[in-house]
Amino acid sequence: MPFTTLDFEVRDGIAFVTINRPDKLNALNDEVIAEIAAAAEAIATRDDIGGAIITGAGAKAFVAGADIGELSQQGPIDGKARSRRGQVAFRRLEQCGKPVIAAVNGFALGGGCELAMACHIRLASSNAKFGQPEVKLGIGPGYGGSVRLPRLVGRGRALELLLTARMIDADEACRIGLVNAVHPPEELLGKAEEMMRTILANGPLAVGLCLEAVDASLDMALDDGLMLEANHFGLLSATADMREGMTAFLEKRKANFQGC
Repeated sequence: MPFTTLDFEVRDGIAFVTINRPDKLNALNDEVIAEIAAAAEAIATRDDIGGAIITGAGAKAFVAGADIGELSQQGPIDGKARSRRGQVAFRRLEQCGKPVIAAVNGFALGGGCELAMACHIRLASSNAKFGQPEVKLGIGPGYGGSVRLPRLVGRGRALELLLTARMIDADEACRIGLVNAVHPPEELLGKAEEMMRTILANGPLAVGLCLEAVDASLDMALDDGLMLEANHFGLLSATADMREGMTAFLEKRKANFQGC
């Protein structure tokens, strides 16, 4: 589908998705959320896409938050519906079965931080800022912030950020585990692509099942998570990719995975 608030380009197996409302600091309105959902579906279902990198247009913001003009008009029914639409879109991205990297190039506040947290890996530019400032507006997170943030940084740190609405810089975000690495702004997208190509050089079935196992086991008892891992291990042992990967290792050559 054609996008009006996103740039969506596929290059050599990677979907580059750019939230493109720089005049609004890439704020998430209803149209952007709908297009993120459509982009997530395309990433999940297109055979020419192995993974995705998500970033924001301009030098100031990844996504500076939700569109407050829209939020200010909502009541309880449409507020809940808006929250659920965003949650479903971000969850589809998280469960697309392919790796998604957030290249956070500026402000990632509120819904922007929540979008980044729905990605599997977060790389930040040195000028990036993170926060969940919703309580300053008399509301709480709506797109998964109160659920994903404690899973990433722990309950205490998450509550501090959620309750104080404090904004933190990229170095602190990296220190507490919210982001994986910090890079100079001019290197950010290149580093994200480099990491993605490293991931895509591995067995695609194995990568997909790693994503599934980590996501599913977060809600499982330990023994159930271990059983899921064992099932995946067994399934992958029946694939041509497993035979190719191990043969390539023994022959000291690069594997040529086919995803089967």
